Amino acid sequence: MDMDAQIQLDYQQPPEEILSLVDVSLAPMIRIDSKADYMVLIYRDAYKSIHQLSEKELRLAGLRINPKTNISSRARYYKHISVQKTEGGQEVKVKGLPENARLSNFNYSPDQKKMAFNHTAEEGVELWVLDIAKAKATRLTESNLNANMGTPYVWFRDSRSLLVKTIPNDKRALIESEDIVPKGPTISENTGGKKAQNRTYQDLLKNKNDEDNFEQLIRSELYKVDLKGKKNLWKKTAMYRGISFSPDGEYLMITEIQRPFSYLVPYNRFPFELIIYDKDGNKVHDFIKVPLLEDLPKGFMAVRKGPRNISWRTDKPSTLYWAEALDEGSPVEEVEYRDEVFVQDVPFEGSKRSILKTKNRFYSMDWGTDDLAIAYDYWWNTRNTKAYLFNPSDKKTEARMIYDRNYQDRYNDPGDFITEKNEYGRYILVTDGNDLYMRGAGFSPEGKKPFIDKLDSRDLSKERIWQADHKEKLEEVASIIDIRKGKIITRIESPDEYPNYYIRNIRSKDKPKALTDFDNPFKSMEGVHKEIIKYNRKDGVGLSGTLYLPPGYDMEKKEKLPMILWAYPREYKDKSSAGQVTNDPNEFIYPYYGSPIYWVMRGYVVLDDASFPIIGEDDKEPNDSFREQLVANASAAIDAVANLGYVDRERVAVGGHSYGAFMTANLLSHSDLFAAGIARSGAYNRTLTPFGFQSEERNYWEAPNIYYDMSPFMHADKMKTPLLLIHGEADNNSGTYPMQSERYFNALKGLGATVRLVMLPKESHGYAAKESILHILWEQDQWLEKYVKNKKKNK
Repeated sequence: MDMDAQIQLDYQQPPEEILSLVDVSLAPMIRIDSKADYMVLIYRDAYKSIHQLSEKELRLAGLRINPKTNISSRARYYKHISVQKTEGGQEVKVKGLPENARLSNFNYSPDQKKMAFNHTAEEGVELWVLDIAKAKATRLTESNLNANMGTPYVWFRDSRSLLVKTIPNDKRALIESEDIVPKGPTISENTGGKKAQNRTYQDLLKNKNDEDNFEQLIRSELYKVDLKGKKNLWKKTAMYRGISFSPDGEYLMITEIQRPFSYLVPYNRFPFELIIYDKDGNKVHDFIKVPLLEDLPKGFMAVRKGPRNISWRTDKPSTLYWAEALDEGSPVEEVEYRDEVFVQDVPFEGSKRSILKTKNRFYSMDWGTDDLAIAYDYWWNTRNTKAYLFNPSDKKTEARMIYDRNYQDRYNDPGDFITEKNEYGRYILVTDGNDLYMRGAGFSPEGKKPFIDKLDSRDLSKERIWQADHKEKLEEVASIIDIRKGKIITRIESPDEYPNYYIRNIRSKDKPKALTDFDNPFKSMEGVHKEIIKYNRKDGVGLSGTLYLPPGYDMEKKEKLPMILWAYPREYKDKSSAGQVTNDPNEFIYPYYGSPIYWVMRGYVVLDDASFPIIGEDDKEPNDSFREQLVANASAAIDAVANLGYVDRERVAVGGHSYGAFMTANLLSHSDLFAAGIARSGAYNRTLTPFGFQSEERNYWEAPNIYYDMSPFMHADKMKTPLLLIHGEADNNSGTYPMQSERYFNALKGLGATVRLVMLPKESHGYAAKESILHILWEQDQWLEKYVKNKKKNK
């Protein structure tokens, strides 16, 4: 580590205390049908291999595509499936699955007796169907599905057929850009004074060859495929983006991408047409044509003009609803109502009908009955959200406000309304006479106390009908079976008890009955001490963090150990919300690749997920005092643990990922609190993201001092603390170009700082290959051992 040039190094592995916690078998993902008859258990490996990550990849218009298999090159695959009757059943391994299965895109049939999924074979994507009761899987298609835009199929309403996107027979060979002699330059132009202030997107189209390849990769034909594999052409080739059946299955809403494409924005802002077809493929109506969207008004709450958020009402056979902006889509316009919501029946025999206006930007809808629905809106700048209970059949009846609140205020979060499937298999509000039901996380100063409330729709009064006791374990609502009868499924865990699923009746005093019995794969951590500590910043803002002490640590003797502080800054508009506790002492201790918890097994104290609020109240923006608040947060965290007598102040490290890496570099540049830092996949020069970043809405030219002051790159000459930089070479996150770490490293090296840069081949913003995971854990361990634990020896 003392070398000053490039170091050729094979992938390394961390010490056994860490390695044994990484190489473990994962519990399965659980799917349960709405009647809770069967559980489907879906298993996967924890990580990909670097070989899998090295398969060919094309990066086009915000997509990452494997051009050979025609599915996302970053898809997460599962390897086998089991089925189990929910109550009292034994786990049965599914028969008929392919060898070396790479499974994805799981979806129940409308009758929930079957589950469709994809298998990515060597040459492409196949469609399979699982008969749940028989625990038997069957392949329906060849390996010619087009999953480049996501799940390549939808179920027909009768559960007997699926509409499938396939690779067209006339697909041309892709253009290999490196083999083409250019015919001229690539030119972009802006005329007429239009402002296109877009975020710093990655993986955009760059030239004509990219355009042609993108089109070839997303073009599909649509086939109707039955459960015996018989297929019939349903619609000819187009660039299909989204397909959605009406609840009664009689109509489809299909989105088709159109040209011209853009080199400034990803595919979801390309021109598109939204067309309504009947279930036999006959065109019913051209609903909307949306042009290329490069020049939205400024601001996070800016939207395009015209219909948006177009979807089907879940309580009606075939009725569309959507929102339209009343402020020209511009947040700076002062209006009484921001959005208006409309509905229209298909097949469009009548005109559209207005049902509601919202104060903020319309967000979503819960449908219930002919005369009851709930709409939600929000406004980012004020962190405000509202919920409206209204009559969708009578606009003259005034909507009533269920809540009007700060959505960052977790203690007073009323939760979400409970829904159930109707005769169309779509989710609608559970109504019980005049009552509705809500479920919430129940955040509190003591931790999470999940609850279920009953709300009277007449006067909006509430009654709490169940709440977890939170004595020694965390119990969260996983699924609602029948809330009228009190039947629910919960997930129960504790720091050393792996999460498992239980069935309980909240109207009964009987204990919950176990549905699963997953073993704890991290048994070596069972002696780790965990607690939530609370402390105050010097300005009185309440803070907290999850503290871990090594197994066997003597809390009476209080040996002063090295510490790792790990955090991620978050912006708030009020001190009250910023100071709330959002972690729980009873949550299972779950190490994962991005976590610092591993090092508690190496003799470190760990303060994880420490509160790092950045607050800007009233007319002030949070970033106006970003650096000062960062240092105040860090100082308070170290003081809190040091005052408990557990740590050596001279041996404290700080680390974070993405915006947490940005935080780390700033703390090392503007304080002397730390012995070393670890910064993964961060951005360090904000002038490279000139039209906003994270929660900063102002552009560089409006707030140049903010961009300068917040950029660690601009203050590289102040770095006196060893910093480990890690970055994926294929980072696709907005703003965190790999160049950010490369240029920052060059600046630090040029100014004589102690710094190490690790670039991970093939890795994106989050890391996926097992080889990469093990190596970064080794790198971090080496850095911490040298510059933190053994700091005094190495002086």
